[in-house]
Amino acid sequence: MPNILVAVDGSENSDRVVDFLIKRCGWYKEPAQVHLLNVQLPLVGVNVKMFISQDTVNEYYRDEGNAALKRARERLDAAGIQYTHHISVGDPAQMIVEFAQSKGCDHILMGSRGLGAVSGLVLGSVATKVLHLTDLPVMLVR
Repeated sequence: MPNILVAVDGSENSDRVVDFLIKRCGWYKEPAQVHLLNVQLPLVGVNVKMFISQDTVNEYYRDEGNAALKRARERLDAAGIQYTHHISVGDPAQMIVEFAQSKGCDHILMGSRGLGAVSGLVLGSVATKVLHLTDLPVMLVR
Protein backbone atom coordinates (compact mmCIF):
# COMPACT_ATOMS: atom_id res chain seq x y z
CA MET A 1 0.00 0.00 0.00
CA PRO A 2 1.48 3.39 -0.97
CA ASN A 3 2.04 5.62 2.05
CA ILE A 4 1.81 9.29 1.05
CA LEU A 5 2.37 12.46 3.02
CA VAL A 6 0.39 15.41 1.67
CA ALA A 7 1.54 18.71 3.15
CA VAL A 8 -1.17 21.38 3.13
CA ASP A 9 -1.24 24.96 4.36
CA GLY A 10 -4.76 26.04 3.38
CA SER A 11 -3.60 27.91 0.27
CA GLU A 12 -5.05 27.56 -3.22
CA ASN A 13 -1.86 25.76 -4.19
CA SER A 14 -2.41 23.13 -1.51
CA ASP A 15 -5.98 22.72 -2.83
CA ARG A 16 -4.42 21.90 -6.22
CA VAL A 17 -2.17 19.34 -4.51
CA VAL A 18 -5.19 17.56 -3.05
CA ASP A 19 -7.02 17.71 -6.39
CA PHE A 20 -3.92 16.26 -8.07
CA LEU A 21 -3.92 13.37 -5.57
CA ILE A 22 -7.63 12.70 -6.09
CA LYS A 23 -7.25 12.58 -9.88
CA ARG A 24 -4.25 10.25 -9.69
CA CYS A 25 -5.35 7.77 -7.05
CA GLY A 26 -5.83 5.34 -9.92
CA TRP A 27 -2.04 5.25 -10.37
CA TYR A 28 -1.82 2.91 -7.41
CA LYS A 29 -2.75 -0.76 -7.53
CA GLU A 30 -4.25 -0.57 -4.07
CA PRO A 31 -5.70 2.26 -1.98
CA ALA A 32 -3.10 4.67 -0.69
CA GLN A 33 -2.54 5.45 2.96
CA VAL A 34 -2.81 9.25 2.95
CA HIS A 35 -1.52 11.50 5.71
CA LEU A 36 -2.60 15.15 5.56
CA LEU A 37 -0.17 17.32 7.49
CA ASN A 38 -0.39 20.97 8.41
CA VAL A 39 2.53 22.59 10.21
CA GLN A 40 1.93 25.64 12.36
CA LEU A 41 4.76 28.08 12.96
CA PRO A 42 5.55 28.40 16.66
CA LEU A 43 4.59 31.63 18.37
CA VAL A 44 7.82 33.55 18.82
CA GLY A 45 9.00 36.82 20.23
CA VAL A 46 7.30 37.54 23.53
CA ASN A 47 7.23 34.61 25.91
CA VAL A 48 3.52 33.97 25.43
CA LYS A 49 3.51 31.44 28.27
CA MET A 50 3.85 34.38 30.67
CA PHE A 51 0.46 35.67 29.52
CA ILE A 52 -1.38 32.68 28.04
CA SER A 53 -1.66 29.13 29.30
CA GLN A 54 -0.07 26.29 27.33
CA ASP A 55 -3.56 24.83 26.85
CA THR A 56 -4.67 28.07 25.18
CA VAL A 57 -1.60 28.07 22.93
CA ASN A 58 -2.24 24.42 21.98
CA GLU A 59 -5.89 25.23 21.26
CA TYR A 60 -4.74 28.06 19.00
CA TYR A 61 -2.46 25.70 17.04
CA ARG A 62 -5.26 23.14 16.78
CA ASP A 63 -7.81 25.72 15.57
CA GLU A 64 -5.43 27.22 13.00
CA GLY A 65 -4.34 23.77 11.83
CA ASN A 66 -7.91 22.55 11.44
CA ALA A 67 -8.80 25.69 9.49
CA ALA A 68 -5.86 25.06 7.12
CA LEU A 69 -6.87 21.40 6.71
CA LYS A 70 -10.59 22.07 6.21
CA ARG A 71 -10.78 22.33 2.41
CA ALA A 72 -8.37 19.43 1.87
CA ARG A 73 -10.45 17.23 4.19
CA GLU A 74 -13.68 18.24 2.44
CA ARG A 75 -12.21 17.39 -0.97
CA LEU A 76 -10.93 13.99 0.15
CA ASP A 77 -14.20 13.19 1.93
CA ALA A 78 -16.18 14.07 -1.23
CA ALA A 79 -13.88 11.83 -3.30
CA GLY A 80 -14.25 8.96 -0.84
CA ILE A 81 -10.52 8.81 -0.13
CA GLN A 82 -9.56 7.75 3.38
CA TYR A 83 -6.87 9.71 5.19
CA THR A 84 -5.61 10.71 8.58
CA HIS A 85 -4.94 14.32 9.41
CA HIS A 86 -2.21 15.71 11.61
CA ILE A 87 -1.10 19.08 12.93
CA SER A 88 2.50 19.77 13.93
CA VAL A 89 4.22 22.85 15.29
CA GLY A 90 7.71 23.90 14.24
CA ASP A 91 9.77 24.65 11.17
CA PRO A 92 7.51 23.51 8.29
CA ALA A 93 10.17 21.83 6.16
CA GLN A 94 11.80 20.07 9.09
CA MET A 95 8.45 18.87 10.46
CA ILE A 96 7.33 17.60 7.02
CA VAL A 97 10.52 15.57 6.61
CA GLU A 98 10.49 14.22 10.18
CA PHE A 99 6.81 13.28 9.93
CA ALA A 100 7.32 11.49 6.61
CA GLN A 101 10.19 9.51 8.10
CA SER A 102 8.31 8.66 11.30
CA LYS A 103 5.29 7.35 9.37
CA GLY A 104 7.38 5.43 6.84
CA CYS A 105 6.00 7.42 3.91
CA ASP A 106 7.01 6.41 0.40
CA HIS A 107 6.89 9.96 -0.89
CA ILE A 108 5.86 13.52 -0.13
CA LEU A 109 3.31 15.46 -2.14
CA MET A 110 3.22 19.22 -1.70
CA GLY A 111 2.75 22.51 -3.47
CA SER A 112 5.63 24.29 -5.11
CA ARG A 113 4.56 27.44 -3.26
CA GLY A 114 2.26 28.09 -0.34
CA LEU A 115 1.20 30.95 1.87
CA GLY A 116 4.69 32.44 2.16
CA ALA A 117 5.10 36.20 1.99
CA VAL A 118 7.22 36.16 -1.19
CA SER A 119 4.85 34.80 -3.81
CA GLY A 120 7.06 35.67 -6.77
CA LEU A 121 9.62 32.96 -6.12
CA VAL A 122 9.78 30.16 -8.67
CA LEU A 123 9.97 27.56 -5.92
CA GLY A 124 8.85 28.23 -2.37
CA SER A 125 11.33 28.21 0.48
CA VAL A 126 9.58 25.34 2.30
CA ALA A 127 9.55 23.19 -0.84
CA THR A 128 13.21 23.97 -1.48
CA LYS A 129 14.19 23.11 2.08
CA VAL A 130 12.20 19.83 2.00
CA LEU A 131 14.04 18.84 -1.17
CA HIS A 132 17.35 19.43 0.58
CA LEU A 133 16.43 17.67 3.83
CA THR A 134 14.91 14.42 2.58
CA ASP A 135 16.01 11.49 0.51
CA LEU A 136 12.36 10.55 -0.14
CA PRO A 137 10.82 11.31 -3.53
CA VAL A 138 9.03 14.68 -3.44
CA MET A 139 6.35 15.52 -5.98
CA LEU A 140 5.70 19.25 -6.31
CA VAL A 141 2.42 20.48 -7.74
CA ARG A 142 2.09 23.95 -9.27
